Amino acid sequence: MSASSDIFSDVADRLLSIEAEMRRIGVWSSEPPCAEALASTQPFCIDTLAFTEWLQFVFLVRMKVIVEQGYGLPDVSGIAPMAEEYFRVRPEPGEGLARELEAIDRLISGS
Repeated sequence: MSASSDIFSDVADRLLSIEAEMRRIGVWSSEPPCAEALASTQPFCIDTLAFTEWLQFVFLVRMKVIVEQGYGLPDVSGIAPMAEEYFRVRPEPGEGLARELEAIDRLISGS
């Protein structure tokens, strides 16, 4: 197995862990947002989606395509701080999700 396929395998595992954690803490949605909300040009679709919606319907979807198609991974990722900020004022326990996002940030950023 090449280093490239190893990283894709590791990223795929982390994506599944992120989904599992989102389901565990009750922030996984069965209904996608409307197309207009997904078309936002703002970072994290901050003007149209909750962070967890962006994570589920934008980030996870795009990353799954990248992994499945073998496209190049982003050069850097810094999603964990956004999760920490989002969950700071939320009733759901976001520490586990933030840890999963830190792990994928490290994988993608190569540190």
